[in-house]
Amino acid sequence: MLGTLVRNLLRPRGPKPPAARPAETPLRLHIGGREPHPDWKIVNIVPSENADYVRSCTDLSPFADGTVAEIYASHVVEHLGYKRDLVKALTEFNRVLEPGGTVRISVPDLTTLCELFLDPTLDAADRYFVMRMMYGGQMYDADFHYVGLSEEILTTFLFRSGFQRVERVENFGLFKDASTLVYHGRPISLNVIASKPGPG
Repeated sequence: MLGTLVRNLLRPRGPKPPAARPAETPLRLHIGGREPHPDWKIVNIVPSENADYVRSCTDLSPFADGTVAEIYASHVVEHLGYKRDLVKALTEFNRVLEPGGTVRISVPDLTTLCELFLDPTLDAADRYFVMRMMYGGQMYDADFHYVGLSEEILTTFLFRSGFQRVERVENFGLFKDASTLVYHGRPISLNVIASKPGPG
């Protein structure tokens, strides 16, 4: 019995199995982002030291089809014309997302802003600020709003671009940005999560 044990210990072994390869980090795009985060790549039309890709969100050609796990775009798509560029951007989001991937979009909620603008308790300065939230700060070329989006209108654009299961949420819990802005006690952002259809 001892001899068998020794022979088994001295028997040549086959090659070692290859070491497990570390799982690749899912690619996540923060469209219009400024705040660096190790899990997200920033895509912004405005150059900055934190931007990983300087380009319009209507052209995500550096990314192949189905290679992005998640997209986050806070107060971005209202800067796109609704006749062409908004659909183009949402279609690009859908193209680069992997099957079952999600996009988180925040925009100024046109319904809430209209209600605020008509609130008789607001003064002229307040209404001027609400108007700027509707039409953009207009401090530089990319700071203009070209479309007003309610939940119904944004959902229609998302469905038209190939998304499904659009869900409105209170907040995303990801970044400190305009998606959490409250004015006169009212959250002014429309925050939705939309899914690309899964495999099959």
